[in-house]
Amino acid sequence: MGKLKKLWKDRNNQYRYFKWLLFYSKPYTGRIILMMVMNLLATLFTLWMVTISKQIIDNASEGKRFVTLVVVYLGLMLAMEIISIVSRLVATMLSERFSFGIRKQIYEKIIHSCWIDVKKYHTGDLMTRLTSDAGNIADGIINTIPSIIQLGVELLLVFFTLFFYSKALAVFALVLAPVAALSSWWLGKKLKKLQVKVQESEAAYRSFLQESLANLLVVKAFANEGYYVDKLSRLREERFYWVFKRTKMGVASSSVMGLTFELGYIAAFAYGALQISKNVITYGTMSVFLALVNRVQGPIVGLAQQIPKVVSVLASAGRVMELQNLPEEKTLNEHINGEEMGIRMNNVSFGYVPEEMVLENASLEVKPGEFVAIIGESGIGKTTLIRIIMSFMSSVQGGISFYNNDGAVEEANAGTRQFISYVPQGNTLFSGTIRENIQIGNLNATEEEIWKALELSSGYDFVKELPKGIDTVIGERGHGLSEGQAQRIAIARAFVRKSPILILDEATSALDEATEQKVIQGLQELTPRPTCLIITHRKSILKYCSREIKIENKSVLGTCGGEG
Repeated sequence: MGKLKKLWKDRNNQYRYFKWLLFYSKPYTGRIILMMVMNLLATLFTLWMVTISKQIIDNASEGKRFVTLVVVYLGLMLAMEIISIVSRLVATMLSERFSFGIRKQIYEKIIHSCWIDVKKYHTGDLMTRLTSDAGNIADGIINTIPSIIQLGVELLLVFFTLFFYSKALAVFALVLAPVAALSSWWLGKKLKKLQVKVQESEAAYRSFLQESLANLLVVKAFANEGYYVDKLSRLREERFYWVFKRTKMGVASSSVMGLTFELGYIAAFAYGALQISKNVITYGTMSVFLALVNRVQGPIVGLAQQIPKVVSVLASAGRVMELQNLPEEKTLNEHINGEEMGIRMNNVSFGYVPEEMVLENASLEVKPGEFVAIIGESGIGKTTLIRIIMSFMSSVQGGISFYNNDGAVEEANAGTRQFISYVPQGNTLFSGTIRENIQIGNLNATEEEIWKALELSSGYDFVKELPKGIDTVIGERGHGLSEGQAQRIAIARAFVRKSPILILDEATSALDEATEQKVIQGLQELTPRPTCLIITHRKSILKYCSREIKIENKSVLGTCGGEG
């Protein structure tokens, strides 16, 4: 009973996945139907060719002319080849468009979902869902599902054609269908679990590659090259195990069905030979028997072979739907205005897991135009505080809002990030030109504004000396620049945004003291003057701040100006 309940529950999930697939295939329905019509037309031509071949053999046996029939036969062959070429071209282009459409929808969902919810997934797993799973879904919609419909129609057409010539052979050939159906049902149930394991092993494989290559310097620094190569081999062996197991099951099932149909073909051949010996049928009719028995068995085998593909498609649909179900960030349609902004937090509590709170009933106010240093021990929650202010976190308790000098207030949401320029920890540059990296802060920034931002971030001199200036191409994570240079580019990216609030998270950690002071002085020259939050461990910066805020014991404590 338990297994039946589990199976029934899983069947509902498959139905839900299937409905989701149909929904996302609606824009392509017309072209999919066109492709199916072409394939069915090819099937009709094939049946016509079987009939013509019978007439050619019978005419040849009786000494009659059959040249016209041969010409028609060749014409049908040419027409089928043209249909096949057009169908393949349409299928290829349609598959590319559909797979890109799915990838774009997944990407948009990830981009617009809450950062903390997306971070639960490893980047390698997300890439697997964007590539492999999206490809499986596209192949299922463009090829697998239309093939199942086409094979079903083909089975009916061929069956009735064979029935016209021999009722006994038609019924005999069709009896094999339940065998195939039962085998496919059993196979599908087993393959569903194996397909999920294959996708999970691929995600682990890609995650390892992505992570180890991104941190190649660490791997080499600790002389762990051999260990990582061995680990890659272990992950490959695990993936190979699941792929081989899935393939072995599919091959075994196909072999059993193939043998069954071969026996059916031999039986049809013996039956035809017996009929010829009794002069009941002609040689031409015998050829029709054999051709049509194969044509009946072909769709049945084809339908059985589609089952693993359907399982793969549904498994991929489930993995993609999991991302589609991520909650989207809250964004308000209207926003307050103002060149100067303040921030209020009232009794805010948050923990990455409910049992371990990072902040508990924390309150804070940063007034417009203030320069505030956020200090505290490492790992105490300083960066978490910033992420809460920037609405990167979900499940935050308490109130967070922004206000301007006119008294207008807006609750923190994804849209309030337009008020903020942000320099996160670490190297956050993209591959591309320095210009493109800075324009991420302001897509409409002019060349003059870019150079001004570089000047204020103390990056003007070294960029000016580069052969192509701001059009110099850098690699992933700023490859080609020093850490200090990369940090100054990131600061320029924030400066060019000209937002009323500026947040620096250890943004000067890679700079020497003299350069750091120039950056802070440039920060103070920004017009209009932004409200500034600076996370720092350096005491040299504190003299530039109007007050300090310390995070301690899950609370926010104010100094040099009272409790915030």
